[in-house]
Amino acid sequence: MSAPPSGAAPAERHERYTSPLAERYASPEMTALWSPQTRHGLWRRIWLALAEAERALGADIPQAAVDDMRAHLDDIDFHAVAGYERRFRHDVMAHVHAFADAAPAARRVIHLGATSADITDNADLIQLRSGLAILRRQIMHVLRPLAAFARQWRAEPALGYTHLQPAQLTTVGKRATLWIQDLILDLADLDHCVATLPFRGIKGTTGTQGSYLELFHGDHDKVRDLDRRVTHAFGFGSALAVTGQTYSRKLDARVLAVVAGITASAAKFSGDIRMLQAFGEIEEPFETEQVGSSAMAYKRNPMRSERIAGLARFAQSLEANANQTHSVQYFERTLDDSANRRLVLPESFLAADAILVLMANIAAGLEVHPARIRQRVEDELPFMATEELIVRAVRAGGDRQAAHETIRRHSMAAARAVKDGARHNDLLERLAADPAFPATAGDLRQAVDASRYIGRAADQVDDFLASVVAPVLARDDAEPGHATVSGVRV
Repeated sequence: MSAPPSGAAPAERHERYTSPLAERYASPEMTALWSPQTRHGLWRRIWLALAEAERALGADIPQAAVDDMRAHLDDIDFHAVAGYERRFRHDVMAHVHAFADAAPAARRVIHLGATSADITDNADLIQLRSGLAILRRQIMHVLRPLAAFARQWRAEPALGYTHLQPAQLTTVGKRATLWIQDLILDLADLDHCVATLPFRGIKGTTGTQGSYLELFHGDHDKVRDLDRRVTHAFGFGSALAVTGQTYSRKLDARVLAVVAGITASAAKFSGDIRMLQAFGEIEEPFETEQVGSSAMAYKRNPMRSERIAGLARFAQSLEANANQTHSVQYFERTLDDSANRRLVLPESFLAADAILVLMANIAAGLEVHPARIRQRVEDELPFMATEELIVRAVRAGGDRQAAHETIRRHSMAAARAVKDGARHNDLLERLAADPAFPATAGDLRQAVDASRYIGRAADQVDDFLASVVAPVLARDDAEPGHATVSGVRV
């Protein structure tokens, strides 16, 4: 094998599988959140918070130990950790020893009284909360351009579709409000989840806090206070009152239900865009030198929307996985959750993040083709106006039943002609030429003014943007800054 060219990436990077979500799709912020540096930096911060709280409550922990731990929160020697893990076959103990090497003054008190889940589970909850905060910001990046799009196209008549068949008219902007509304509902679920997400707290080996009771010589109040202090140190309002060895994996399922809901909303949006692009009405952005097909040079494919659909299908499958994991955590816990959660939790968030990045890109660059939209409206509108045409015929002195039959007969013929290649729907011309139909050509043309068939769509857009969307955007603008944990806003 020849040497890589000068400036090439290290060969080993291309000889080992890595997640496409991390390598190609997700944002730097989300990939950083689920990185080993962040995860294990959080472990060290929890060890520090635990030691500080224990010292404040009278445990024999020197100030020098606390200071040494604080000075070495992020200088993690992952090579040393790997060596320890090969020896101990236990990742938490490997990091305990590596931390002790970095902070020798704290060696004898790191992890004092704790079980692994006191550290790892609480770190997981911090990451889940942080991941939801990132997704919230990504949703806002989608809402702003979609709201502007809805406002711009609020009154442009467009075919509505039910059963994937042409239906009564809507507007381009009104349809966009449906995409926005889904995300607003997702935001409400997300905010509730964040507001009610508890810390695991400091509970010990099987959740009984027995080791901490021993540490504090049977003082139950100090054990309760220890739990509260560490919980509040990480900005959680409360901890679970009871746990087994781990927090209930139902919390994972709750969080992933929110994440999956977001991806479902995005998938619905992407499906609509794909079909609208097939109709020629609206297209997702296409770069100047972007290639749609390696063979068909003319192709302009909705690749962003298709990628959303593919990633959403993956993300939604993981929600069920979380419930399955919860269902088999026998008694105080089993370890079959561990390897599974290492995959499911990060990948769910990376996929949702990647989806929202794509959705924001599409929303900011949607291309509308009004001429094509109007042509499609004109092809179908005469059929949709038939009820008003009957009323106009009766008002002109005709018989309702006779008018209905005349319109039915000409509608069938016009529809057949369109399907057989006619350039446009000539129902109005057929009716105007039929002496049995008592309405003038002017009446007929007036009856098929598209703006007459959009109902309150434009006003609904205005009301929705003002009463629902604007307050959400205003709250986001006023949101205070976020604290930082291991380089990640939480």
